[in-house]
Amino acid sequence: MAIVTVTNSSVAVNSFKLSQPLGAALALLGLKGMIPVFHGSQGCTAFAKSMLVKHFCESIPLSTTAMMEVSTILGGEENVEQAIVTLAEKSKPEIIGLCTTALTETRGDDMPRFLKQVRDRHPELNHLPIVLVSSPDFKGTLQDGYAAAVESIVKELAQKSDNPNPSPTQVAILPSSAFTPGDVEEIKEIITAFGLKPIVVPDLSASLDGHLEDSYSAITACGTSITELREIGNSVFTLAFGESMRSAAQILHERFGIPYEVFGELTGLEPVDNFLQALADLSGTSVPEKYRRQRRQLQDAMLDTHFYFGCKRVSLALEPDLLWSTVHFLRSMGAEIHAAVTTTRSPLLEKLPINSVTIGDLEDFEQLAPTSDLLIGNSHTVAVANRLGIPLYRQGFPIFDRVGNGLFTKVGYRGTMQVLFDIGNIFLQAEEARIQHSGSFNILSSEI
Repeated sequence: MAIVTVTNSSVAVNSFKLSQPLGAALALLGLKGMIPVFHGSQGCTAFAKSMLVKHFCESIPLSTTAMMEVSTILGGEENVEQAIVTLAEKSKPEIIGLCTTALTETRGDDMPRFLKQVRDRHPELNHLPIVLVSSPDFKGTLQDGYAAAVESIVKELAQKSDNPNPSPTQVAILPSSAFTPGDVEEIKEIITAFGLKPIVVPDLSASLDGHLEDSYSAITACGTSITELREIGNSVFTLAFGESMRSAAQILHERFGIPYEVFGELTGLEPVDNFLQALADLSGTSVPEKYRRQRRQLQDAMLDTHFYFGCKRVSLALEPDLLWSTVHFLRSMGAEIHAAVTTTRSPLLEKLPINSVTIGDLEDFEQLAPTSDLLIGNSHTVAVANRLGIPLYRQGFPIFDRVGNGLFTKVGYRGTMQVLFDIGNIFLQAEEARIQHSGSFNILSSEI
C-alpha cells in the first residue's frame, strides 16, 4: 500500500499535468466524422492542437468558439451557435464534440440550455449528434478529460439496435488514455483472433495511426462510426482497459445490462496471460498457437534481459493508469521503484505496491529522482534527465522529440518484448558508458 502525498506548493514551478480539454479532444478524435470544438478562447484551442500535432505528427481537426472579452462577460451562447452552424455548413461533420474550458466553466455557462436553444432555432441540426463534455482546465488532468469524453459518448450516442439477431460475438472495448493507437490496434488484433467482433470506443488506432488518406478532410476520416455506436448496446461483454474507464463500463452496464471487466494493465507476462484467458473463456475457444509462440518468445526475452533490470532504481512521472501498469511491469522484472510522481488522484494510487506516490509537478520529480538508474516520463522530463545526468525512457503524452508515437506498442506479448528490449538496451548502454568512463579514469590515474 502506497502513501499518497499531495504537494502543498502554491504554484507549479515545472508543470507536469495537461488539461482536461486536451484529454477530451484526444478521445473525441477516435470517432469517425468528428470535429472537436473548444468552448473558450482561441489560445486554449491553439495550445491543445499544437500538443496533438507535435505528438502524432498529423493534421488535427480542432475548432473553437473563439470567446473574447465581451462575449465572456455577456455570455457565450451566440459563439456556440455560430460555431456549430458554421461547422455544420462548411465541414459537414457526422458528429460534433463540444468541450468546455476553464473560461466558460468559471463563468457558469448553461451548456445544455445553449444546445437546446441552438437546436430549436436550427431544426436542420436535429440529425447531427453533439457530444457535450464538461472539461474545466482548473481541475483534473488529461486522463480525467479523456474519461469524461468517453462517458459522454456512451451516455449520448451508444444505443441498442432493434436487430432481432444481434451478433453473439460482439464486445465493447474501452481503452483509456494510457493506450496508444498502436496499443489499440494490437488489442483489436488479439480480440479478433478469438473470433470476437470488437467495437472500440474511441478507436484511435483507426484515426491517429499515421496513414495517408486519398484526399484532405476537415473532419476525422476514420474511427468509431455512428453505426457502430448504435450497435454497441447489443454487445455481450465490455472490456475496459485502465481504471479510468470503469465509470464508462458501468454506464453501459446500467443502460444495457452489459457485464464488464476492467483490466488495469496489459504489459507483462501475467497480465497478458490473464487477458488471453478471459478472451478464451468469453469466446469458448482455446488460445491461438500464434500467441502461445509469442508467450514462449517473451519468456526467453525475460531471461535475456532480467540481468539488466535486477535491483535497478527507477523513477516515474506518469498519469495514474499508465503509472499503475508501468510500476507492476518493472517490479515483475526485479526493478525497484525509487520515486513515483503523478498528476491527479485515482483509486489506484493507494493500491500501488510501492512506499509512496506524490501528486505534484516536475519540480517534485526532480527533487525525488536523484540516485535513480532510469527515469520514465514524457518529453517534458528531458530537461530533468539532463540536469540529473540520468537516462530517460519516454512514455506518456506528449512525446515531441521522437517520431512514431502513434504506432508504438507496449501491450500483449509483442509489446512487452519491445518494452523489455528498449529499457534493457538503455540499461546496457548506461553500463557500457560507466565501464568506459571508469577505464579512462584508471588510465589517466596510472599516467599521473
